[in-house]
Amino acid sequence: MRIQACTLRTLSELVEAGRLDVRNLQDHSDRDAGGDACTDIQEATASEPLTLEEEYENQQSWRTSHDKLTFIICQPLDAASDAASVKAGEVDAAARMIGDINFFVYPHDDEEEGEGAYVGEVDVMVAAKEHRGKGVGYAAVTTLLVYVHRNQERILKEYVEGEGKSGKAELKGLMVKIKEGNAASISLFKRVGFMQKGEINYFGEVTMVLSDLGHFVASPAGLKAAEELREVAYAR
Repeated sequence: MRIQACTLRTLSELVEAGRLDVRNLQDHSDRDAGGDACTDIQEATASEPLTLEEEYENQQSWRTSHDKLTFIICQPLDAASDAASVKAGEVDAAARMIGDINFFVYPHDDEEEGEGAYVGEVDVMVAAKEHRGKGVGYAAVTTLLVYVHRNQERILKEYVEGEGKSGKAELKGLMVKIKEGNAASISLFKRVGFMQKGEINYFGEVTMVLSDLGHFVASPAGLKAAEELREVAYAR
């Protein structure tokens, strides 16, 4: 989406999440193209393998797609830094990349909610094994939820206009799909407040939902994320 900006939480042990500069997208794909690591990630995130060409095309669409937000998770900045901007190619250099987090917008599947009802899907991936189990995924998810809450009107406006529609749009809830064996991710989203909806599907996925984003934002976890979230300019 075009509204996304470089977004970070300046916690020394957590995460800096920002939009990757187009000049570095190919480097990102090359770094993540390793066999065993990719297989583990695809299993954990319930995702399908992409060819390198498909991955490049997918990344080039990050800025122009009206239905998704994509942030690259990088190693944290100095917690004491009060810089008003960060420089492309430095904070998001290939060696500093940890993973990514995405937010997709879909029409609500319940017709009773009405035509202007939408749902958001969260997808997070920490690629580097040495960074797993350290709170990176939790920090990325809670940061994203605060960002979406603050910007949901603009996010939905861009989606509706991109679909060639008009009228009032409302985010009715969030969802995530996780492989049933991915206990770490299931635990992460439970901690945030997501609850399982229905049974495990044919593909071995668990669907978890968060019906009230505002409730999360008002919770201790949401308030902490909001306090630690800082948006800065992304200098190219």
